[in-house]
Amino acid sequence: MSDPKRIVLAYSGGLDTSVILRWLIETHGYEVIAYVADVGQEEDLEEVVKKAYATGAKDCIVSDLREEFVRDYVFFAISSGAIYQGTYLLGTSLARPIIAKDQVRVARETGAAAVSHGCTGKGNDQMRFELAFQALAPELKIVAPWREWDLGGRSELIAYAEKYSIPITATLKKPYSIDRNLFHISYEGGVLEDPWREPDAQMFEWTRAAEDTPDHPVELVVEFANGHPVAIDGEKLGPIALLQRLNATAAEHGVGRVDIVEDRAVGMKSRGVYETPGGTVLHLAHRALESITVDREVVLERDRLMPRIAQLIYNGFWFSPEFEVLKAAIDKSQEPVNGEVRLKLYKGSAWVVGRRSPQSLYREDIATFEADESYNQQDAGGFIRLNALRLKLRSDR
Repeated sequence: MSDPKRIVLAYSGGLDTSVILRWLIETHGYEVIAYVADVGQEEDLEEVVKKAYATGAKDCIVSDLREEFVRDYVFFAISSGAIYQGTYLLGTSLARPIIAKDQVRVARETGAAAVSHGCTGKGNDQMRFELAFQALAPELKIVAPWREWDLGGRSELIAYAEKYSIPITATLKKPYSIDRNLFHISYEGGVLEDPWREPDAQMFEWTRAAEDTPDHPVELVVEFANGHPVAIDGEKLGPIALLQRLNATAAEHGVGRVDIVEDRAVGMKSRGVYETPGGTVLHLAHRALESITVDREVVLERDRLMPRIAQLIYNGFWFSPEFEVLKAAIDKSQEPVNGEVRLKLYKGSAWVVGRRSPQSLYREDIATFEADESYNQQDAGGFIRLNALRLKLRSDR
C-alpha cells in the first residue's frame, strides 16, 4: 500500500532539486526519497547522496541507467535518424523518459504515492517527465514545485538554501545552466539568452575548438548490426564503451558543436548550445550505411517519419501509442543495416570516405559508366516517356 506522505523526487544535488527537497518537507510534510539516475553525467554521486541526506531526505536511491540509456534510447535515435528541427540531436530529450520510467519503478517499490521533479514551468522537461508518469503510473500524484511555489528565481533559491543550511555550491555568478549525459552536454540560459552573443570559448567542457585540434585527420571505422553500432576499428564494444570512445575521438578533433535556436514544446523559442561528439559521427556513419543497404522507398518513408519521431521525443511522448507504432516501423527498416563505414575527422568536421556491407544493394556492374550487359540503356526512353505523360497532358490544356 502506498503512503500518501511519501514522495520520490528526481534529484541531482544541484541548487533547484536541493531546495525542492527541503521545500517538500517544509511545505507539504512529505517524507522524501531522493532518486538519482546515473546516465553518464560524470558527477560524484557519493557526494550527491551525502547532500540528499544532509538536506533531509529519508532515503537516497541511485540507479545506473547508462547501458540501457545508450542501447535503447540513444541508439534508437541514431537508427531512426531523429534530429529535431534539422540540428538538435536530442541529448536531454532522450534521457528524460528513461529517468522517469525508473523513477516510477522506485516509487512503486518504496510505496510512495507521489513523484516530483525540478523542471520549470517554461521548459520542455516538465512535459517529458509528467507525460511519462501519466502514461506509466497514472495513480501517482505529481508535484511540480516550480509551478506552485513563490520562489521566483535563482537569487530566491539561494536565499532559501541559506535559510535552511542546505549544502550547495551554486552562486549567482554562474552564467548558464548545464545538462550532461553520455550522449551530450547542453548549455542554456544566462548569457546565452542573447542569440547574437557568441558563447565564451571556455564554456565548452568536452570538444576542442577547431583551431586547437590536431593538425592531421584521424580515420576510423564504425560497424553496425541491424542499425545499431557494435564495433570501432574492428573491436567489438558494448554500448557504453563504444560511445565513450567515439566521444573522446570526436571531441579531440572538435566535432559535434552546434549553436541553435529551437522551438520549445510550450511555444517559445529558446537558444541552446550543444556538444554531441560521438553522436554526430554515428548519425553520419549510419546514414552512409543506409545508402547502400536500404531500399530507396523505405528510405523515403523513414525520412518522412523522422521529423515526427524527433518531435515526439522532444515533446515527451516516448511512451505513447503513436511512438510505439513508429518505433516498430523503424526497427523493421533497420534489419538490413549491417556493415562498416569509414570516416575521417579533422578540424571540427567529419566525413565519410567508404562504406561496405554484405547486404549491399549497390551493384558496380550496374552503376558503372563503362560498357556493361546488366542494364539496357534503351529502356530509359520508355521510362521517361511514361513519366512525362502527365506533364504533356497538362501543357495541352
